[in-house]
Amino acid sequence: MQTPSIDGTSSETPAEIARAYRVTRLCVVLLLCMSAFIPSISRAQTQRSANGASESIPQPAVPAILAAFDKYEVVAMPEAHGMRDLDDFIFSLIRNPAFPEKVDDIAVECGNSLYQPILDRYIAGEPVAFAEVRKVWRNTTQPMCGTSAFFEQFFPLVRAINQKLPPGKRLRVLAGDSPVDWDKVTTDISDAPKKFFDRNGSIASVMENEVLSKRRKALMLFGTFHLMHGVANDAVARYEKDYPNVTFVISDLTDFIPDLAGRSRSPFAAWSFPSLALAKGTRLGALDITHFFPGPVHVDKDCNVSLPGFSKDLQKPMGDLIDAFLYVGPQDLELSEKEPADILLDTAYMKEWLRREILIAGPFGAEITTQDALDDNIVSGAENPIYELPTHPDIKAIAQSCLDFRKQSSTPK
Repeated sequence: MQTPSIDGTSSETPAEIARAYRVTRLCVVLLLCMSAFIPSISRAQTQRSANGASESIPQPAVPAILAAFDKYEVVAMPEAHGMRDLDDFIFSLIRNPAFPEKVDDIAVECGNSLYQPILDRYIAGEPVAFAEVRKVWRNTTQPMCGTSAFFEQFFPLVRAINQKLPPGKRLRVLAGDSPVDWDKVTTDISDAPKKFFDRNGSIASVMENEVLSKRRKALMLFGTFHLMHGVANDAVARYEKDYPNVTFVISDLTDFIPDLAGRSRSPFAAWSFPSLALAKGTRLGALDITHFFPGPVHVDKDCNVSLPGFSKDLQKPMGDLIDAFLYVGPQDLELSEKEPADILLDTAYMKEWLRREILIAGPFGAEITTQDALDDNIVSGAENPIYELPTHPDIKAIAQSCLDFRKQSSTPK
Protein backbone atom coordinates (compact mmCIF):
# COMPACT_ATOMS: atom_id res chain seq x y z
CA MET A 1 0.00 0.00 0.00
CA GLN A 2 1.41 3.38 -1.05
CA THR A 3 1.62 6.53 1.03
CA PRO A 4 -0.38 9.69 0.20
CA SER A 5 1.26 12.20 -2.14
CA ILE A 6 2.40 15.65 -1.06
CA ASP A 7 -0.80 17.35 -2.22
CA GLY A 8 -2.93 15.08 0.00
CA THR A 9 -4.18 12.79 -2.78
CA SER A 10 -3.51 9.07 -2.85
CA SER A 11 -2.10 6.94 -5.61
CA GLU A 12 -3.81 3.79 -4.28
CA THR A 13 -6.31 1.94 -6.43
CA PRO A 14 -9.93 1.53 -5.27
CA ALA A 15 -9.23 -2.16 -4.53
CA GLU A 16 -6.28 -1.26 -2.35
CA ILE A 17 -8.34 1.33 -0.50
CA ALA A 18 -11.13 -1.19 0.13
CA ARG A 19 -8.66 -3.82 1.34
CA ALA A 20 -6.99 -1.28 3.69
CA TYR A 21 -10.37 -0.32 5.06
CA ARG A 22 -11.24 -3.95 5.81
CA VAL A 23 -7.89 -4.52 7.55
CA THR A 24 -8.29 -1.35 9.62
CA ARG A 25 -11.82 -2.29 10.63
CA LEU A 26 -10.68 -5.80 11.60
CA CYS A 27 -7.90 -4.35 13.77
CA VAL A 28 -10.36 -2.06 15.53
CA VAL A 29 -12.74 -4.96 16.19
CA LEU A 30 -9.91 -7.10 17.57
CA LEU A 31 -8.76 -4.29 19.87
CA LEU A 32 -12.29 -3.80 21.16
CA CYS A 33 -12.67 -7.51 21.81
CA MET A 34 -9.35 -7.66 23.63
CA SER A 35 -10.20 -4.66 25.82
CA ALA A 36 -13.39 -6.36 26.96
CA PHE A 37 -11.33 -9.11 28.57
CA ILE A 38 -8.77 -6.90 30.34
CA PRO A 39 -10.14 -6.06 33.79
CA SER A 40 -9.15 -2.68 35.13
CA ILE A 41 -10.58 -1.07 38.24
CA SER A 42 -9.57 2.35 36.95
CA ARG A 43 -11.90 2.47 33.96
CA ALA A 44 -15.69 2.60 33.92
CA GLN A 45 -17.22 -0.87 34.12
CA THR A 46 -20.56 0.13 32.68
CA GLN A 47 -22.70 -0.78 29.78
CA ARG A 48 -25.19 1.59 28.23
CA SER A 49 -28.70 0.29 27.75
CA ALA A 50 -31.00 1.36 24.95
CA ASN A 51 -32.47 4.22 26.97
CA GLY A 52 -29.06 5.65 27.86
CA ALA A 53 -28.96 4.35 31.44
CA SER A 54 -25.83 2.69 32.73
CA GLU A 55 -25.74 -0.84 34.13
CA SER A 56 -23.04 -2.06 36.51
CA ILE A 57 -20.70 -4.70 35.14
CA PRO A 58 -19.35 -6.99 37.88
CA GLN A 59 -15.80 -8.31 37.85
CA PRO A 60 -14.17 -11.07 39.93
CA ALA A 61 -13.72 -9.34 43.26
CA VAL A 62 -10.29 -10.44 44.48
CA PRO A 63 -8.39 -9.53 41.28
CA ALA A 64 -10.28 -6.24 41.05
CA ILE A 65 -9.43 -5.24 44.62
CA LEU A 66 -5.79 -6.19 44.21
CA ALA A 67 -5.70 -4.13 41.00
CA ALA A 68 -7.11 -1.13 42.89
CA PHE A 69 -3.92 -0.95 44.95
CA ASP A 70 -2.04 -0.09 41.77
CA LYS A 71 -3.92 3.22 41.64
CA TYR A 72 -4.86 3.93 45.27
CA GLU A 73 -2.96 4.05 48.55
CA VAL A 74 -5.91 2.71 50.52
CA VAL A 75 -8.74 0.29 49.78
CA ALA A 76 -11.47 0.53 52.43
CA MET A 77 -14.30 -1.94 53.01
CA PRO A 78 -16.67 -3.20 55.75
CA GLU A 79 -16.13 -6.26 57.99
CA ALA A 80 -17.25 -8.21 61.07
CA HIS A 81 -20.75 -6.79 61.44
CA GLY A 82 -22.48 -10.15 61.62
CA MET A 83 -22.13 -11.17 57.95
CA ARG A 84 -20.19 -14.41 57.64
CA ASP A 85 -20.04 -14.36 53.82
CA LEU A 86 -18.38 -10.95 53.84
CA ASP A 87 -15.86 -12.02 56.46
CA ASP A 88 -15.08 -15.25 54.59
CA PHE A 89 -14.40 -13.14 51.51
CA ILE A 90 -11.89 -11.00 53.44
CA PHE A 91 -10.09 -14.15 54.57
CA SER A 92 -9.82 -15.27 50.95
CA LEU A 93 -8.46 -11.84 49.99
CA ILE A 94 -5.70 -11.66 52.59
CA ARG A 95 -4.69 -15.31 52.01
CA ASN A 96 -4.15 -14.59 48.32
CA PRO A 97 -0.39 -14.87 47.58
CA ALA A 98 -0.48 -11.53 45.74
CA PHE A 99 -1.87 -9.65 48.76
CA PRO A 100 1.44 -9.05 50.60
CA GLU A 101 2.96 -7.89 47.31
CA LYS A 102 0.38 -5.09 47.12
CA VAL A 103 -0.29 -4.19 50.76
CA ASP A 104 1.79 -3.09 53.75
CA ASP A 105 -0.82 -2.60 56.48
CA ILE A 106 -4.29 -3.73 57.49
CA ALA A 107 -6.11 -1.15 59.64
CA VAL A 108 -9.00 -2.55 61.68
CA GLU A 109 -11.97 -1.16 63.56
CA CYS A 110 -11.85 -3.90 66.21
CA GLY A 111 -8.51 -2.95 67.68
CA ASN A 112 -7.85 -0.80 70.74
CA SER A 113 -4.94 1.46 69.78
CA LEU A 114 -3.83 1.48 73.44
CA TYR A 115 -2.41 -1.99 72.79
CA GLN A 116 -0.61 -1.29 69.48
CA PRO A 117 2.85 -2.25 70.88
CA ILE A 118 1.53 -5.65 72.01
CA LEU A 119 -0.22 -6.14 68.68
CA ASP A 120 2.96 -5.31 66.74
CA ARG A 121 4.93 -7.92 68.64
CA TYR A 122 2.26 -10.58 68.19
CA ILE A 123 1.73 -9.99 64.45
CA ALA A 124 5.52 -9.98 63.92
CA GLY A 125 5.64 -13.52 65.34
CA GLU A 126 7.16 -12.79 68.74
CA PRO A 127 6.11 -14.96 71.71
CA VAL A 128 3.06 -13.12 73.08
CA ALA A 129 0.43 -14.92 75.16
CA PHE A 130 -2.92 -15.12 73.39
CA ALA A 131 -4.67 -14.02 76.60
CA GLU A 132 -2.59 -10.84 76.40
CA VAL A 133 -3.04 -9.99 72.73
CA ARG A 134 -6.78 -10.65 72.68
CA LYS A 135 -7.20 -7.51 74.77
CA VAL A 136 -6.66 -5.72 71.45
CA TRP A 137 -10.10 -6.71 70.14
CA ARG A 138 -11.89 -7.59 73.38
CA ASN A 139 -11.30 -4.20 75.01
CA THR A 140 -12.55 -1.81 72.32
CA THR A 141 -15.35 0.75 72.52
CA GLN A 142 -17.56 -1.64 70.52
CA PRO A 143 -19.08 -4.65 72.33
CA MET A 144 -19.58 -6.50 69.03
CA CYS A 145 -15.79 -6.74 68.63
CA GLY A 146 -15.39 -8.73 71.83
CA THR A 147 -17.59 -11.59 70.61
CA SER A 148 -16.52 -11.52 66.97
CA ALA A 149 -15.60 -14.87 65.44
CA PHE A 150 -13.99 -12.99 62.55
CA PHE A 151 -11.47 -11.11 64.65
CA GLU A 152 -10.69 -14.06 66.89
CA GLN A 153 -9.45 -15.77 63.70
CA PHE A 154 -8.16 -12.69 61.84
CA PHE A 155 -5.23 -11.77 64.08
CA PRO A 156 -3.79 -15.31 64.32
CA LEU A 157 -4.23 -15.70 60.55
CA VAL A 158 -2.19 -12.57 59.76
CA ARG A 159 0.48 -13.75 62.22
CA ALA A 160 0.61 -17.10 60.39
CA ILE A 161 0.83 -15.39 56.98
CA ASN A 162 3.75 -13.29 58.21
CA GLN A 163 5.66 -16.36 59.30
CA LYS A 164 5.79 -17.45 55.68
CA LEU A 165 7.03 -14.06 54.42
CA PRO A 166 10.47 -12.45 54.40
CA PRO A 167 10.80 -9.58 56.94
CA GLY A 168 10.48 -6.87 54.29
CA LYS A 169 7.13 -8.20 53.06
CA ARG A 170 5.43 -8.83 56.39
CA LEU A 171 2.08 -7.20 57.06
CA ARG A 172 1.41 -4.84 59.92
CA VAL A 173 -2.00 -4.66 61.61
CA LEU A 174 -3.05 -1.23 62.87
CA ALA A 175 -5.58 -0.85 65.69
CA GLY A 176 -7.86 2.03 64.76
CA ASP A 177 -10.25 2.26 67.71
CA SER A 178 -9.93 4.82 70.50
CA PRO A 179 -7.29 4.14 73.18
CA VAL A 180 -9.54 3.41 76.17
CA ASP A 181 -8.55 1.70 79.43
CA TRP A 182 -11.68 -0.07 80.62
CA ASP A 183 -10.24 -0.52 84.10
CA LYS A 184 -10.67 3.24 84.49
CA VAL A 185 -14.22 3.38 83.13
CA THR A 186 -16.20 2.37 86.19
CA THR A 187 -19.71 3.60 86.90
CA ASP A 188 -20.46 5.86 83.95
CA ILE A 189 -19.35 6.21 80.34
CA SER A 190 -18.41 9.82 81.10
CA ASP A 191 -15.41 8.33 82.94
CA ALA A 192 -13.93 7.55 79.54
CA PRO A 193 -11.49 9.99 77.92
CA LYS A 194 -12.75 12.31 75.19
CA LYS A 195 -11.10 10.13 72.56
CA PHE A 196 -13.61 7.41 73.44
CA PHE A 197 -16.32 9.44 71.73
CA ASP A 198 -14.21 10.53 68.75
CA ARG A 199 -13.64 7.18 67.09
CA ASN A 200 -13.43 8.69 63.60
CA GLY A 201 -10.76 11.07 64.82
CA SER A 202 -8.76 8.14 66.18
CA ILE A 203 -9.11 6.22 62.90
CA ALA A 204 -8.10 9.21 60.79
CA SER A 205 -5.10 9.88 63.02
CA VAL A 206 -3.86 6.29 62.71
CA MET A 207 -4.24 6.37 58.93
CA GLU A 208 -2.43 9.70 58.57
CA ASN A 209 0.44 8.90 60.94
CA GLU A 210 1.04 5.24 60.16
CA VAL A 211 0.02 4.86 56.51
CA LEU A 212 -0.38 8.00 54.41
CA SER A 213 2.52 10.08 55.74
CA LYS A 214 4.79 7.05 55.27
CA ARG A 215 3.51 6.36 51.75
CA ARG A 216 2.41 2.85 52.61
CA LYS A 217 -0.49 0.85 51.20
CA ALA A 218 -3.32 -0.25 53.48
CA LEU A 219 -6.50 -2.26 53.53
CA MET A 220 -9.03 -0.59 55.86
CA LEU A 221 -11.60 -2.86 57.57
CA PHE A 222 -14.27 -0.66 59.17
CA GLY A 223 -18.01 -0.15 59.12
CA THR A 224 -19.08 1.61 55.92
CA PHE A 225 -20.20 4.76 57.74
CA HIS A 226 -16.60 5.42 58.76
CA LEU A 227 -15.44 5.24 55.16
CA MET A 228 -17.64 7.39 52.91
CA HIS A 229 -16.38 10.30 50.84
CA GLY A 230 -17.62 13.78 51.67
CA VAL A 231 -19.32 12.95 54.97
CA ALA A 232 -18.31 15.63 57.43
CA ASN A 233 -17.13 13.66 60.45
CA ASP A 234 -16.30 10.22 59.15
CA ALA A 235 -12.72 8.95 59.19
CA VAL A 236 -11.96 8.86 55.47
CA ALA A 237 -13.45 12.29 54.81
CA ARG A 238 -11.34 13.72 57.64
CA TYR A 239 -8.01 12.61 56.26
CA GLU A 240 -9.06 13.29 52.67
CA LYS A 241 -8.73 17.00 53.43
CA ASP A 242 -4.96 16.49 53.39
CA TYR A 243 -4.81 13.28 51.34
CA PRO A 244 -7.46 13.52 48.60
CA ASN A 245 -8.07 10.90 45.92
CA VAL A 246 -6.00 8.18 47.59
CA THR A 247 -8.81 5.97 48.92
CA PHE A 248 -11.00 3.48 47.06
CA VAL A 249 -14.14 2.83 49.11
CA ILE A 250 -16.16 -0.37 48.78
CA SER A 251 -19.64 -0.97 50.21
CA ASP A 252 -21.25 -4.38 50.38
CA LEU A 253 -24.72 -5.08 48.98
CA THR A 254 -25.91 -7.27 51.84
CA ASP A 255 -28.62 -4.91 53.10
CA PHE A 256 -29.82 -3.66 49.70
CA ILE A 257 -33.62 -3.23 49.66
CA PRO A 258 -34.87 -3.95 46.13
CA ASP A 259 -38.48 -2.85 46.64
CA LEU A 260 -37.39 0.75 47.26
CA ALA A 261 -35.78 0.69 43.83
CA GLY A 262 -39.09 -0.33 42.21
CA ARG A 263 -37.96 -3.92 41.74
CA SER A 264 -39.38 -7.14 43.13
CA ARG A 265 -35.99 -8.84 43.12
CA SER A 266 -32.36 -7.90 43.51
CA PRO A 267 -30.93 -6.20 40.39
CA PHE A 268 -27.69 -8.14 40.85
CA ALA A 269 -29.23 -11.57 41.49
CA ALA A 270 -27.73 -12.89 38.25
CA TRP A 271 -24.21 -11.73 39.11
CA SER A 272 -21.55 -14.31 39.83
CA PHE A 273 -19.99 -13.99 43.27
CA PRO A 274 -17.91 -12.69 44.81
CA SER A 275 -17.82 -9.78 42.40
CA LEU A 276 -17.05 -6.06 42.40
CA ALA A 277 -18.70 -3.34 40.33
CA LEU A 278 -18.03 0.38 40.11
CA ALA A 279 -20.71 2.68 41.50
CA LYS A 280 -20.32 6.09 39.85
CA GLY A 281 -22.29 6.61 36.65
CA THR A 282 -24.43 3.50 37.10
CA ARG A 283 -28.08 2.93 37.91
CA LEU A 284 -27.13 1.29 41.17
CA GLY A 285 -24.81 4.15 42.12
CA ALA A 286 -27.53 6.69 41.32
CA LEU A 287 -29.77 5.33 44.10
CA ASP A 288 -29.66 7.10 47.44
CA ILE A 289 -28.45 5.60 50.70
CA THR A 290 -31.91 4.56 51.92
CA HIS A 291 -31.86 1.69 49.40
CA PHE A 292 -28.70 0.24 50.94
CA PHE A 293 -28.95 0.79 54.71
CA PRO A 294 -31.74 1.02 57.30
CA GLY A 295 -32.13 4.53 58.66
CA PRO A 296 -30.99 5.62 62.14
CA VAL A 297 -33.22 5.26 65.20
CA HIS A 298 -33.11 7.69 68.13
CA VAL A 299 -34.35 6.84 71.65
CA ASP A 300 -34.44 9.61 74.27
CA LYS A 301 -34.26 9.28 78.07
CA ASP A 302 -38.07 8.98 78.26
CA CYS A 303 -38.15 6.11 75.72
CA ASN A 304 -39.60 8.26 72.96
CA VAL A 305 -38.53 6.79 69.62
CA SER A 306 -37.93 8.81 66.48
CA LEU A 307 -36.55 8.19 63.01
CA PRO A 308 -34.47 11.30 62.28
CA GLY A 309 -33.38 10.12 58.84
CA PHE A 310 -29.90 10.35 57.42
CA SER A 311 -27.88 13.52 57.83
CA LYS A 312 -27.79 15.97 54.93
CA ASP A 313 -24.29 15.01 53.79
CA LEU A 314 -25.48 11.40 53.38
CA GLN A 315 -28.45 12.40 51.23
CA LYS A 316 -26.60 11.86 47.97
CA PRO A 317 -26.37 9.17 45.31
CA MET A 318 -24.32 6.23 46.60
CA GLY A 319 -21.94 6.78 43.70
CA ASP A 320 -20.87 10.05 45.36
CA LEU A 321 -20.25 8.38 48.71
CA ILE A 322 -18.45 5.18 47.71
CA ASP A 323 -16.55 3.88 44.69
CA ALA A 324 -17.65 0.27 44.25
CA PHE A 325 -20.10 -2.38 45.38
CA LEU A 326 -19.09 -5.82 46.62
CA TYR A 327 -21.51 -8.69 46.05
CA VAL A 328 -20.80 -11.84 48.05
CA GLY A 329 -23.90 -13.87 47.23
CA PRO A 330 -27.72 -14.05 47.25
CA GLN A 331 -29.13 -11.92 50.05
CA ASP A 332 -31.69 -14.48 51.18
CA LEU A 333 -29.00 -17.17 51.54
CA GLU A 334 -26.26 -15.21 53.29
CA LEU A 335 -25.11 -16.61 56.63
CA SER A 336 -24.81 -14.76 59.91
CA GLU A 337 -21.66 -14.97 62.00
CA LYS A 338 -21.97 -16.87 65.26
CA GLU A 339 -20.16 -15.99 68.48
CA PRO A 340 -17.39 -18.45 69.41
CA ALA A 341 -18.21 -20.73 72.34
CA ASP A 342 -14.83 -20.15 74.03
CA ILE A 343 -15.70 -16.46 74.38
CA LEU A 344 -19.23 -17.01 75.61
CA LEU A 345 -18.08 -19.58 78.17
CA ASP A 346 -15.51 -17.16 79.59
CA THR A 347 -17.76 -16.09 82.46
CA ALA A 348 -15.42 -13.41 83.83
CA TYR A 349 -15.10 -11.72 80.45
CA MET A 350 -18.82 -11.98 79.63
CA LYS A 351 -19.67 -10.35 82.97
CA GLU A 352 -17.38 -7.46 82.05
CA TRP A 353 -18.78 -7.44 78.49
CA LEU A 354 -22.33 -7.00 79.84
CA ARG A 355 -21.17 -4.16 82.12
CA ARG A 356 -19.69 -2.31 79.16
CA GLU A 357 -22.74 -3.02 76.98
CA ILE A 358 -25.04 -1.40 79.53
CA LEU A 359 -22.71 1.57 80.04
CA ILE A 360 -22.50 2.23 76.30
CA ALA A 361 -25.98 1.33 75.07
CA GLY A 362 -28.13 2.61 77.92
CA PRO A 363 -31.83 1.94 77.39
CA PHE A 364 -31.28 0.75 73.83
CA GLY A 365 -29.38 -2.27 75.18
CA ALA A 366 -32.47 -3.57 76.93
CA GLU A 367 -32.38 -7.07 75.46
CA ILE A 368 -28.87 -7.79 76.75
CA THR A 369 -28.60 -6.87 80.42
CA THR A 370 -28.10 -10.24 82.15
CA GLN A 371 -26.22 -13.44 81.44
CA ASP A 372 -29.54 -15.31 81.19
CA ALA A 373 -30.82 -12.86 78.57
CA LEU A 374 -27.57 -13.23 76.64
CA ASP A 375 -27.78 -17.04 76.78
CA ASP A 376 -31.37 -16.95 75.54
CA ASN A 377 -30.37 -14.65 72.71
CA ILE A 378 -27.56 -17.00 71.65
CA VAL A 379 -29.81 -20.07 71.69
CA SER A 380 -32.60 -18.41 69.72
CA GLY A 381 -30.10 -17.06 67.22
CA ALA A 382 -28.74 -20.55 66.58
CA GLU A 383 -32.13 -21.67 65.28
CA ASN A 384 -31.65 -19.74 62.06
CA PRO A 385 -28.14 -19.30 60.62
CA ILE A 386 -29.39 -17.05 57.80
CA TYR A 387 -28.39 -13.39 58.06
CA GLU A 388 -31.41 -11.31 58.99
CA LEU A 389 -32.02 -8.61 56.43
CA PRO A 390 -33.01 -5.17 57.75
CA THR A 391 -36.64 -4.15 57.92
CA HIS A 392 -38.40 -0.91 58.68
CA PRO A 393 -37.94 -0.16 62.42
CA ASP A 394 -40.80 -1.21 64.72
CA ILE A 395 -41.15 1.96 66.79
CA LYS A 396 -43.61 0.42 69.28
CA ALA A 397 -41.37 -2.58 69.91
CA ILE A 398 -38.30 -0.40 70.40
CA ALA A 399 -40.15 1.86 72.84
CA GLN A 400 -41.45 -1.13 74.81
CA SER A 401 -37.95 -2.59 74.99
CA CYS A 402 -36.69 0.69 76.41
CA LEU A 403 -39.48 0.79 79.01
CA ASP A 404 -38.78 -2.82 80.01
CA PHE A 405 -35.13 -1.96 80.49
CA ARG A 406 -35.93 1.02 82.72
CA LYS A 407 -38.30 -1.07 84.80
CA GLN A 408 -35.75 -3.85 85.19
CA SER A 409 -32.99 -1.36 86.07
CA SER A 410 -35.12 0.25 88.80
CA THR A 411 -36.12 -3.08 90.39
CA PRO A 412 -34.11 -3.75 93.59
CA LYS A 413 -31.70 -6.65 93.17
